[in-house]
Amino acid sequence: MSDTTNLAMPFIEAAQAQKHVTHNEALQVLDAIVMLSVLDRDLSTPPSTPADGDRYLIAESATGDWSGHDGKIAAWQDGAWTFHTPKEGWFVWLADEDIFLVFNGASWTGAATQNALHLGVNATADDTNRLAVASDAILLNHAGSGVQVKVNRNSAGDTASFLFQTGFSGRAEIGCLGNDDFVFKTSPDGAAFSTGLTLVSAASGVPRIPGFTVAGLPGASAAGAGALSFVLDASGGAVLAFSDGSVWRRCDDRTEVT
Repeated sequence: MSDTTNLAMPFIEAAQAQKHVTHNEALQVLDAIVMLSVLDRDLSTPPSTPADGDRYLIAESATGDWSGHDGKIAAWQDGAWTFHTPKEGWFVWLADEDIFLVFNGASWTGAATQNALHLGVNATADDTNRLAVASDAILLNHAGSGVQVKVNRNSAGDTASFLFQTGFSGRAEIGCLGNDDFVFKTSPDGAAFSTGLTLVSAASGVPRIPGFTVAGLPGASAAGAGALSFVLDASGGAVLAFSDGSVWRRCDDRTEVT
């Protein structure tokens, strides 16, 4: 065996002359591929003025001195290119993109995240928010037809919801909150939440709006014209009411609720 198995570094043979040459060649291999970081992965033609130690991940259809070395690591050392064939599991840092790639045995691909404990995208994940993303937008694209986002909870008594926040303080929440009904809730302060609409699961999803006593009705002007409420103790019996922007009126005869 003349080279090491994994990194193909030359062995020094017994009674070999000029052992330093072989030793230095092995050091050059280590320098090229240990703690591997490359400048670019999009070039198929060698740069015209590389600096000593520059490394590249060669793109497909390579030409010039890189011809026939697609997918390999090219290192400019002592005025010449050396090439290194990756093996499954090798990682490389792309300096121009600030990302890791991993070689899967056939091609370079994104670093594996299967069963990762935390994943932060431009953000720091933690034990509660194991996935954290800081971005102007998030795209979940189809893979040929439709696309579906799933939020799964352990049991009906748990919560499966989306919480909308301002300054990390809750302002609205929608979802299944402790039962199978689908609920829309809002909050002015992140502490006290009020239910605005409930789709009742046990009644085929019929909508239920919140009920108030006459004394407990929110201000009609604050609610705004077109708001709806169910008044529990209205004169003549419980009734559906709407706000005209000034007062609450019964939906059956438009008289003011009393």
